[in-house]
Amino acid sequence: MARITIVETGLVPQEHRERHGSFPDMFERMILAEDPMATIDIVSIPNGNALPDPRGLEAILITGAAAGVYDRLDWIAPLEDFVRTAYANKTPMVGVCFGHQLIAQALGGTVRKSEKGWGIGRHVYQVLPENGVVDGEAIAIAASHQDQVIEPPNDAVTILSSDFTPHAGLLYANGTTLTVQPHPEFDVAFAQVCCDLRDGKAPNDVVATARASLSEPMDNAKLGGAITRFLTRKSIPSS
Repeated sequence: MARITIVETGLVPQEHRERHGSFPDMFERMILAEDPMATIDIVSIPNGNALPDPRGLEAILITGAAAGVYDRLDWIAPLEDFVRTAYANKTPMVGVCFGHQLIAQALGGTVRKSEKGWGIGRHVYQVLPENGVVDGEAIAIAASHQDQVIEPPNDAVTILSSDFTPHAGLLYANGTTLTVQPHPEFDVAFAQVCCDLRDGKAPNDVVATARASLSEPMDNAKLGGAITRFLTRKSIPSS
């Protein structure tokens, strides 16, 4: 039975939490849809939980957050140390959005706010052929970010990319670390909330286009399943 530790790095705004749940709640739904027998543990940095020794964990998933990985917050450096220890130990580890950026920064990559602005709504990413984790030629997933991995670490291969986000998915050389910029844990309703939260912050046309894009099909189950199988060391099912 798989045991996955979710490291919560940010909070869903209080007014939306009752309907949509926390970020760990969203990931738990995503994981259990693929592996109903999985066990989920939560370590919440915003709620003051201490980081465990990653060498004692079966698998790790690091969530999104409103913070930037380059912000001078007192918990960023310890989390980077946690990531480096997990990486050296080959503990299965996945990062999403902030987690994607934090792992890249911890392992030598460069992250900053993109001059391209807000990436919100449904984004389509090209998939690197035969990457061993995500199959198909393209995948459509909701995004919500300004920051991007600008230069991946030397140990990382880009497996998801778009014109807007050239390094949207990274697979690392240790074979047990995978990170993605978009949010397979977001359902359409919460992706709409993310658009609403950008009203007055992102250009009106960007928000309107993002809202409209969410009426198109998305591949949450495909990427969420791939992430869950990666964390539980199960292979892509044969098609």
